[in-house]
Amino acid sequence: MRLTLAALMLTATPALAGVEEAIDDHVLPNAASFAEATSALADTARDDCTAGAVKPAWNDAFDAWMGISHLQLGPLEEGGRTLAIAFWPDSRGMAPRAIAGIVADEDPVVGDADAFAEVSVAARGLFAMERLLYGEDYAGYGADSYVCRLVEAMAVDLSRLAGEVDTAWRDDFAPTLRSAGEAGNDRFLDRREAAQALYTALMTGLTFTETQRLARPMGSFDRPRPEQAEARRSGRSLRNVILSLEALRGLAGTLSSGDIPQTEAAFDAALETARELDDPVLAGVSDPQGRLEVEVLKQRVEAIRRAVDGELGAALGVSQGFNSMDGD
Repeated sequence: MRLTLAALMLTATPALAGVEEAIDDHVLPNAASFAEATSALADTARDDCTAGAVKPAWNDAFDAWMGISHLQLGPLEEGGRTLAIAFWPDSRGMAPRAIAGIVADEDPVVGDADAFAEVSVAARGLFAMERLLYGEDYAGYGADSYVCRLVEAMAVDLSRLAGEVDTAWRDDFAPTLRSAGEAGNDRFLDRREAAQALYTALMTGLTFTETQRLARPMGSFDRPRPEQAEARRSGRSLRNVILSLEALRGLAGTLSSGDIPQTEAAFDAALETARELDDPVLAGVSDPQGRLEVEVLKQRVEAIRRAVDGELGAALGVSQGFNSMDGD
């Protein structure tokens, strides 16, 4: 009986510590960074909405998004915010049609922030802005053009969304996670459920990088699909992989209250491979040697998942649960 009780106490302790550290050292700082970066983006676009002026701030905002894009629970899950912020992958080609329609009609919705919040998610967020800033169809748009006003509207809308996410985490969802198992908390009935929610975000983020950021442009050997790489117009495809892995490593480290050498080694191997890969938009998947290099990186990311499952998941006493991105 004493041994059983001691074992239960040991398996419960990491979950208790991990949730607090993940919230304080990973979630809240990264949510705040995204809100700050998008606020700066909106300010820039208000002052000068031309592509040359907006691109640096847009890239900063995208960098910050990589710090929280894996947190598909709570504030990002609610109200379809994830899709409004980052509508990708777009397997049906909805974005170009939605954006072209707004531009062709010179829809006055760009002058009303509340109305723009009701626009199709395919015409909002980081990827819609990328099409305007980097796409050939809108190259060279002028400061007095409708496209310029649309860029400003997208930036302001993105800042609003990021601010909502930041506020919701600080004022509502973080306290809900912290109070898991307490009276009145109907969302997380015990502390282990809170740990499992964050662990699921970690595992889902790794899966998304493996299956979407890497496997999607790889396609098949006979039919590679480099044109489907994430953020290829802006040359960010590989950068997003690296930043995502760095953020996920941060979440894994905060969730663990002890050493996770296998997980750390797996992250080291994947990041080293990614940083040595001289292929910013993963165009090399069309070439046998380039494809092999991306395949090796994909295998490294898969190895991280196995290490996390066998080491961190076991230490927390949790397993991957359902996530809203699981069906993508």
